[in-house]
Amino acid sequence: MSLPSDSRSIQALLKIMAQLRNPDGGCPWDLEQDFKSIVPHTLEEAYEVADAIERHNLVDLREELGDLLLQVVFHAQMAAEQQAFDFSDVVQGIVEKMIRRHPHVFGDEDSKTAGAVAGRWDQIKDQEKAAKLQAAAADGQAAPAPRSLLDDVPVVMPGLTQAVKLQKKAAKVGFDWPDTSLVIDKLNEEMLELSQEITKEPRDTSKIEDELGDILFVYANLARHLGVDPEAAIRRTNQKFRRRFGRIEEILSSEDKSFDEMDLAGLDLLWDQAKKEERS
Repeated sequence: MSLPSDSRSIQALLKIMAQLRNPDGGCPWDLEQDFKSIVPHTLEEAYEVADAIERHNLVDLREELGDLLLQVVFHAQMAAEQQAFDFSDVVQGIVEKMIRRHPHVFGDEDSKTAGAVAGRWDQIKDQEKAAKLQAAAADGQAAPAPRSLLDDVPVVMPGLTQAVKLQKKAAKVGFDWPDTSLVIDKLNEEMLELSQEITKEPRDTSKIEDELGDILFVYANLARHLGVDPEAAIRRTNQKFRRRFGRIEEILSSEDKSFDEMDLAGLDLLWDQAKKEERS
């Protein structure tokens, strides 16, 4: 197989993927894959991009963006094999969408005036949906069932991110608490309901899970009202836990001790030490 001489060309990557999927001499693993089987890998690569950003590591970010790009190329190659679309169609689609959704940048002078941007994004998305319905009707396709306002929120999104997006959609039609204090009141209410469920005998795990889910949903709502990304917040706390727990391991190692020799009170003292060292 001959590759383009310029390894920086997208054509090189497209040719590599085409060969990997070629029944004649391709990679057995790549040939076994389909859209569904690749989804976990696509999500994993997106998370690894986010991880590199969180670590402020631009070297890793470059590599992870390449891995994520490979996922796009992989999906496009499988679609091309079914004669549905190819990578060029993907590029064309996003280019046209970005131009269409930014009339204040690429449109006429009237579109670029101050105040023209507000509300335009959602308005354009609604126009795009209407155009798709018209195109489907013109092709003789049956009209789809009435869509919910929430249908555009993917169910495979991380839970907290999905919760925020659902809440934002509902807020656009007025279904939202007007201020943060009411969200906190609701959080306290949900905490009480969880406490009551925990004390019941015998415990109903399903109901406990349900109440805990309600609490997480309200936490996501509180984050939204405070202008905080809950996923970013929990990732930040996870990293903090990693650092401080790692420091506990360092202290134990320096003292030639193991976790088996420590009780919870002793570990709490080491945690407080790690926290003080970090803050100072």
